[in-house]
Amino acid sequence: MVQVPNLQPAGRRRVAAIDIGTNSIHLLVAEVDPKLCSFSVVLAEKATTRLGDRDPHSGDLSAEAIERAFRTLRHDRDLALSHGVEQIVTAATSAVREAPNGRDFLVALQEQLGLDVDLVSGPEEARLIYLGVLSGMAFGDQPHLIIDIGGGSTELVLADGRDARCLSSTRIGAVRLQREFCQQDPLPADRRGFLQAYIQGALDPAVAEVKAALRPGEQPLMVGTSGTAMALAALAAAEDPKPPLKLHGYRLSRERIDQLTARLLAMTPEQRRALSAINERRSEIIVPGALILQTAMAMLQVRELVVCDRALREGLIVDWMLRNGLLDDRFAFQSTIRERTVLHLAQSFGVDPSRADRVAAHALSLYDQSRGLLHTDDGPGRELLWAAAQLHTCGKSINISAYHKHSWYLIRHGELLGYTELEHLMVAAIGRYHRRSLPKKRHESWQLIEGREQRRTVSSMALLLRLAAALDRRPAPVIAAFQVQRQEGAVGIVLEPVAAPPGQPQVDLSLERWSLQACAAVVREACGLELRVPEH
Repeated sequence: MVQVPNLQPAGRRRVAAIDIGTNSIHLLVAEVDPKLCSFSVVLAEKATTRLGDRDPHSGDLSAEAIERAFRTLRHDRDLALSHGVEQIVTAATSAVREAPNGRDFLVALQEQLGLDVDLVSGPEEARLIYLGVLSGMAFGDQPHLIIDIGGGSTELVLADGRDARCLSSTRIGAVRLQREFCQQDPLPADRRGFLQAYIQGALDPAVAEVKAALRPGEQPLMVGTSGTAMALAALAAAEDPKPPLKLHGYRLSRERIDQLTARLLAMTPEQRRALSAINERRSEIIVPGALILQTAMAMLQVRELVVCDRALREGLIVDWMLRNGLLDDRFAFQSTIRERTVLHLAQSFGVDPSRADRVAAHALSLYDQSRGLLHTDDGPGRELLWAAAQLHTCGKSINISAYHKHSWYLIRHGELLGYTELEHLMVAAIGRYHRRSLPKKRHESWQLIEGREQRRTVSSMALLLRLAAALDRRPAPVIAAFQVQRQEGAVGIVLEPVAAPPGQPQVDLSLERWSLQACAAVVREACGLELRVPEH
C-alpha cells in the first residue's frame, strides 16, 4: 500500500486500486464521500499485460510479461498520484500466486516502484469481487450468483444483501485454457468436447458447493463480471436495434450466450479480430472464456445472466472504506468477516472457545492498560492480537510440547478472509512467539515479516499474548480482573481472584502468579523492565 499526502479538499478523499490480473492490469481512482458513505469513479484504465503467459517449463512469469507489467504499473502509480490519492491499494491474483518467481516479482515492485502488493488467495479474491458487485447492485432479498471469469481462475460466489454464503475459486481461466488447449484455432470438434468436459470437471466442486448453499425454492440471479461477460454483452448489444449506452445491468439469456459461443467457435482468429465490439487481445481468449460461462450456466441451470461492470478493483475500494469506517449500515455486516473467519478457523482446529475468549479478553485488557509501557502500538495490532489469541492453541491438536510452532503453521496455511497476506503472517507469528523463545533471524516465521514496524508489532503483541496465556492455567476461570501498574523501571501486575462461593476459602492464585513471574526474563529482554507480581 502506497501512502502519499492527501491533496483533496476537506470532506472528500481519493484512493486508488490496482488489480494485477492474469490477463490485464486495472487501475481505478475513486473519490470517497464520507458523509454519503459512497464513492464515485474518477478514472479507470486497463492494460493487457498477459502475466499468464508464463514459461512453459518452469512456470515462472516470463521476463517479457514482467517488463510489460512494470511498464504499466509505473504508469498507473504515477497517474494515481497525479490525481491526489492518499493511498494506492494493490492486489495480485492467480498468475502471480502460482508462479514460482511470483514473490520475487512482488519484492521487485516494492523496491523499485514502492508498491506493496497484497497477494490474495482464491477465496479472498472471490470476497473482493463480491464487495465490488455489492457496491454496484441492489441485491434486495434475492440471492445472487456471481461468476468472474479471469485469465487464470474463475470465481463463483453465492451471496445476498447480508452476506456471502459461498466463496469459491477454480483454477480455470480464459488465458490458462487458451494456452493449454487451444493450439488449433478454430477448435476441432473432438478438442472442443474434451475442453468442455475438462471445464465441467473443474467446476464440479464449486457448483456442488453453490447448490448446497441454496435454500429450497430459491432462484438466484446470475451476475457476470469482468472481461468475458463484458465482451459477450458487447457482442450481443451491438446487434440490438437500440444498443444500450452502458453494459452494466445488460441481460443475456442462456440461449443468446449459446448462440454467441457457437458463432465464436466457428470463426477463424482473423474473423474474431475483425469484430468491432471487442478488442484484438480479447478476441484471442474469448472462446475458452465463453465456454466456461456457457458450461457454468448449464451446470447451475440458470436461464439468464446480468452483467455488472464492478468487480475486484471496486471491491478493493469497498474493502478500504470498510477498514476506515466509511460505509453505512448496508455494508456493516462485511466488517465482521475478519472476526467470523477467525472463529471458524478456531472451531475447525478444535480450539476450546471459552478458554480462547478468556485469553483474548486478558490480552486486550493488557493491551489497553499497558500502552506506552509494554507496547507503543496505536491501534492496528489490537485486532491482530485478538485473532492470534483466539488461535494460539490450535497446534495442540498436533503436538502439545511444541504446539506454538504447529499453531504458526496451521494459522499460516489456514484461510483468514479479510486479512491482507502481511496481516495473516503477523497473526501467525504472534501466535508462534507467545511461548518459548523470542524471534530469531533463522526462523522462517520471522523472515516472512520483512518490515521493521511490522516486526515491532509482532514482538510486542506476542509478549502481551504470552502474559495473557500465563493467566489462564486452569480449565475454570479464577481471575476476576487485574491491574497493570507503572513502576520505576518495572511493570507490576496485580491479580484479583473471582469471588469464592459462600463458606468457601478465597481462590489461591499462586499458580497464576508463578506462571506470570516465569515471563520475567522475556519481559526484561523485550522491554528492559522488571516484572513484579505481588501477592496482594
